[in-house]
Amino acid sequence: MLNIQNLSYYIGDRVLFDKVSLHVGERDRIGLIGVNGAGKSTLLRLIAGEYMPAEGSITKPADYTIGFLNQDMLSLESHKPIREVALEAFAEVWQIEARIKQLTQELADSYSEAKVHELTQLQARFEAMDGYRLPAQAEAILEGLGFKTEDLQRPLSVFSGGWRMRVMLAKLLLQKPSLLMLDEPTNHLDLPSIQWLEQYLLQYPGAILVVSHDRYFLNRLVSRIVEVRQGALEVYEGNYDFYEKEKKTRRALQIAAYENQQEKIKQTERFIERFRAKATKARQVQSKIKMLERMERIELPESEQETMRLKFPIARMPGKELVRLKQVSKRFGDLRLLENTDATVYRGDRIALIGANGKGKSTLLRILAGTEPHEGIREVGHQVDIAYYAQHQIEALNLNNDILGEMVSSCPQKTESYLRSLMGGFLFHGDDVFKKISVLSGGERARVALAKVLSSEANLLLLDEPTNHLDIPSVNVLIDALQDYEGSYVAVSHDRHFLQAIANKVWYIDNGKIKEFLGTYQEFEEWYAEEWQRALVSAQEAAAVQKKEASLSSNQERRQRLKELQREWRRCQKAIEQLEARLIALEEEQQQIEQQMAQAGFYDEPGQVVAVQQRYAQLKDEIAAVTVQWEQQIQEAEQFENEIRTIKGE
Repeated sequence: MLNIQNLSYYIGDRVLFDKVSLHVGERDRIGLIGVNGAGKSTLLRLIAGEYMPAEGSITKPADYTIGFLNQDMLSLESHKPIREVALEAFAEVWQIEARIKQLTQELADSYSEAKVHELTQLQARFEAMDGYRLPAQAEAILEGLGFKTEDLQRPLSVFSGGWRMRVMLAKLLLQKPSLLMLDEPTNHLDLPSIQWLEQYLLQYPGAILVVSHDRYFLNRLVSRIVEVRQGALEVYEGNYDFYEKEKKTRRALQIAAYENQQEKIKQTERFIERFRAKATKARQVQSKIKMLERMERIELPESEQETMRLKFPIARMPGKELVRLKQVSKRFGDLRLLENTDATVYRGDRIALIGANGKGKSTLLRILAGTEPHEGIREVGHQVDIAYYAQHQIEALNLNNDILGEMVSSCPQKTESYLRSLMGGFLFHGDDVFKKISVLSGGERARVALAKVLSSEANLLLLDEPTNHLDIPSVNVLIDALQDYEGSYVAVSHDRHFLQAIANKVWYIDNGKIKEFLGTYQEFEEWYAEEWQRALVSAQEAAAVQKKEASLSSNQERRQRLKELQREWRRCQKAIEQLEARLIALEEEQQQIEQQMAQAGFYDEPGQVVAVQQRYAQLKDEIAAVTVQWEQQIQEAEQFENEIRTIKGE
């Protein structure tokens, strides 16, 4: 367990945390939320020990471990295969393994009682640390996070920052620290990987503290929300949906309490003023004055940051068909993304383009935008104006401009008051518009870039991960803007709440073809799960029918096959009996050696120690090998028995 007591932290003269406290239990699932700049990542760094608090303390047991995934890991470099990088989390295990090999070789040349003792201890520790299973666990986690089997031997240095972050996440998950702290873990994951991570974290044995702007992810994972707000930590015992409802309730209660207290204060002050000059009421007046002085004043909760419902007009109304793709193909070397596929964006379409990374979503957006070479035909409809948003738009911002200047350069025909109102909708209020682009956070720059695209008066928007780096209020602003938008759009995002709120149609790429589903994202998920299950059942039924038809093709073949199966079943039964007898003998010998090694005088006879331990290790290998053979024979016997029953019609 981890305890934060009366912690304070300052940046210059700004109070980031003012005597805050928080308790993290053994298996807590905590979502840490707040607007960009509130101090979420700073709190994680304080817990990790990277920063020191000005006041207060952070205490934890001596054996308590902390794993911290943060955005700094994007720049990590290594030329080792990613499988090895993930396994670097267990340096001690591999040191023990190397020492075991060294001691075994040394003992073969010359006996030493001290070395035998060290070897025994190291072997026990290596097994206790799960050294034999770690490589398989690393491969399973890396593949769950989206890597292909052939990727595991590729060096970390050839992967992009987002994929490197996945390797670091895999490394942390393998370590299984007491407290797993994740700073925006879903930012660089595609939807299948996010869904895998959710399932993995739901079974995680330790505590989790996660910063995320993905409310769907928070709803699935966490059971407590901690909001960083104005130097304090406000705790809500529930998921994000509960937090939203409870926050409104608390605010309403505080406003009511404030108003009641203010009314009481006014009544008391009127009494004091009325009877101050009367000697007969002097004692009561003084009592009322002291009561006011002692009264603990209830603060009026500050108004929530208001968001505007922005209206982004389009310059002109397009025709019915905006962009049509005919027999489009796209390859990168041997990698086929699209193959002779058709698709059309119609007026009124609000399309969510989804799928795993590497399926071609961003490539398809660029093809629609006309910036990506391809085979096939791309036709743009009548009076179609396209605006394309991608991460490079953030990098293209002029760092020397302030926010207002950047918007003026993009929309010179708009008035300053209009642009200031526009930026207010993107949560830049008052003098915020005079901040230099160079001092803005990643999320703030993303908001500026989005505002430029949405104010372009285009009637077709192509949006590639527009919610990356945005906090929840900013995502809500974007959702409001797109819901009120009069044009059409195609949006790529891994934020499921965002997709559910903005899409009336889903595109996904399957086997090089663009497939379309008419409906919301949630309806698509439900349909896709049903289709997958239906396809699985159909495949199983088809396989069963095919197998049955083949086995019953003729009475003669049936009788002959039945004899062969019965003969093979008897052979398996005989082999199982022999292997069971062999296992019993080996296990009895193993038990005898264990009793021999447990005797007090065993290590007093150096000559027998190495030979006995070598035989013991050999026995373990033989038992494992015979067990595998025994299990294989049982499986074969069951298969033969099932086929016999099928042929007999049982």
